Amino acid sequence: MKKLQTAIVVGLVMAQTFSFTGCASLLYGSRGKGHEETMYNWDNYSSTTFKYVKNGDESEESVQDLINVYRTIMSNQAGTYRGTIPPGVCADYGYLLVRSGKIEEGKELLLKEKELYPESSKFIDSIVKKIER
Repeated sequence: MKKLQTAIVVGLVMAQTFSFTGCASLLYGSRGKGHEETMYNWDNYSSTTFKYVKNGDESEESVQDLINVYRTIMSNQAGTYRGTIPPGVCADYGYLLVRSGKIEEGKELLLKEKELYPESSKFIDSIVKKIER
């Protein structure tokens, strides 16, 4: 079970890292000259996730910091080019909730990820199956 959890966490972090580095730097000027918009608002995602994953800091404070960043990201996409939650955020947040014992809340977020990004269906479905066992 520990290997499965590690594999899922690594997969989520890798997916999030690729989408973060690939999308965060893209700028669009849909409102004309001098008005550049980022594709997504990532808030303090990278530093908070680094603290949680890389440093192995799973303290209550670190988990709460990460939850706060996810909530900020999810509620603060107005003014971005896409205007929607970045890829992987609902999956990461949902999995964190599942690991914290909030199974139903976590599954709802995992399914929201699938709704927003249908290309994630196979990956999300496999996680949900393992949770339901």
